[in-house]
Amino acid sequence: MKNQIQQLVTRALERMAAEGVIPAERIPQPVIERARDSRFGDFACNVAMVLAKVARTRPRELAEKLVAALPEGELVKKVEIAGPGFINFYLLPSAYHILIPQILDQGHGFGRSELGGGKRVQVEFVSANPTGPLHVGHGRGAAYGAVVADLLEAVGFDVHREYYVNDAGRQMDILATSVWLRYLELCDEDLPFPSNGYKGDYVWDIAATLHREHSDGYKFGTEQLFDDLPADEPQGGDKERHIDALIKRTRQLLGDNRYRFVFELALNTILDDIREDLGLFGVNYDAWYSERSLTESGAVNRAIERLRSARHLYEKEGALWFRSTAFGDEKDRVIERENGQTTYFASDIAYHLDKLERGFDRVIDVWGADHHGYVPRVKAALEALGADPSKLDVLLVQFANLYRGGEKVQMSTRSGSFVTLRELRKEVGRDAARFFYVMRKCEQHLDFDLDLAKAQSSDNPVYYVQYAHARISSVLRQAAEKGMTVEPSAGEANLDRLVENHELTLLMRLSRYQEVVEAAALNEEPHQLTHYLRELANDFHTYYNAHQFLVDDEALRDARVKLILVAQQVLRNGLNLLGVSAPERM
Repeated sequence: MKNQIQQLVTRALERMAAEGVIPAERIPQPVIERARDSRFGDFACNVAMVLAKVARTRPRELAEKLVAALPEGELVKKVEIAGPGFINFYLLPSAYHILIPQILDQGHGFGRSELGGGKRVQVEFVSANPTGPLHVGHGRGAAYGAVVADLLEAVGFDVHREYYVNDAGRQMDILATSVWLRYLELCDEDLPFPSNGYKGDYVWDIAATLHREHSDGYKFGTEQLFDDLPADEPQGGDKERHIDALIKRTRQLLGDNRYRFVFELALNTILDDIREDLGLFGVNYDAWYSERSLTESGAVNRAIERLRSARHLYEKEGALWFRSTAFGDEKDRVIERENGQTTYFASDIAYHLDKLERGFDRVIDVWGADHHGYVPRVKAALEALGADPSKLDVLLVQFANLYRGGEKVQMSTRSGSFVTLRELRKEVGRDAARFFYVMRKCEQHLDFDLDLAKAQSSDNPVYYVQYAHARISSVLRQAAEKGMTVEPSAGEANLDRLVENHELTLLMRLSRYQEVVEAAALNEEPHQLTHYLRELANDFHTYYNAHQFLVDDEALRDARVKLILVAQQVLRNGLNLLGVSAPERM
């Protein structure tokens, strides 16, 4: 409908240009918007105000000429001019009736488009360090990233979903050392566990596997381990120096092979859990990209050498620095430490360069909000390397706060006292978790009410939407029990019987679906779709409470069944894009 109005206005503008009313070379693409208030029609256009200056005419006078030049539209009831020159279009009910056979014909494909033109987009999301289970904060990034990817695909982009595995670096060494220390405790060694180590129960579980499979084969006495180490924080020392020295001593005692075994055991155990958790959460990837592969392939060194050749690096205090301030960052960044180890930032530079070299037209990173300061330095590095930083779009996701019984659930990831994504999914279900996670803009804080997510009431938004879908299935089952025919007739037959306000309201809402999907995709805002589905469900429930569908009048029954069938189809399509089920019974 929106496109049809746009075509009518375009043809009128072309006619006006041919008559010399407006310059032919200045004809714009008319913008057609939904009227915010039904008193002012269905659609509005401001093109008369846009062109008034070049036409040297008052906007309202130009609007009058444009209305006079409009060709007849089969779906247009009347056209009015409002205010300084807005053109308001009022549509006939039949304009919305034609939507019904269209939806019935397209089925699950309704709302999809080729707007993206097959452009290649990579979406990298979650990418949590494999140092522990996914927690509820990761869950929000998982749901958000997955829905953004699905929305982009629905509007015609070629989407590649990727998880960047941080399987190298200091945090992984802290994890491996933590596992080995717990293993020593299982070997009856008494030792002070480092304040900066990983303390969750999952560390004990991995250590138990090591002990079960290798008994005392990896055992050393604590006197060998802690002799002459810098003091930890509780003893008045520096926890960072202590853990780094502990990692170094662990590697020395175990040797390369045995240390690598502990490291890989910890990595693979946690990574397998992450894959399983995400799969059960309905999140799947096209690739799991290893950070370690960047170093092993020489990609990190090549990126550093390119920066060096372009004279964007300098040495200071034994470290190698990237002059990122030259590209808008607040300060320069270390890419190679004084001990010769490259930083996470160096790997990220190589990774993002690799993304663009793989030919993606656009690269989307979904990061936690605590990474906001990281964005300018990555863009700075890409610009320094001669890549186009505008191709990188970083979406920052705020943490999710859990509430149970009105009280905030306290969490700390390093201490291990946090709610995992698996626990959340088991408590409230996948559907509620995914829906709740994307109900707000990603940059807004999310208060996740666990009690509400489990409630079977209209206050629970996902239940309310799913219940609308199930309610329609119930109507169809009732028809079968009564022996009533509900197989919809072909085409637009009987649709002229849909004249009630509730019916027209529902039809108008259905006509907006494709626009909502496209806007949600292009703006990377899944919450637009959740809000739309809640409004659509409300329109249906209101209609259900006001009218009987299974009436004796066969023509009216046919029209109303068609209407609720297309409402059910759109509800199902929208829920599917959110990764939420559409139940037949509730």
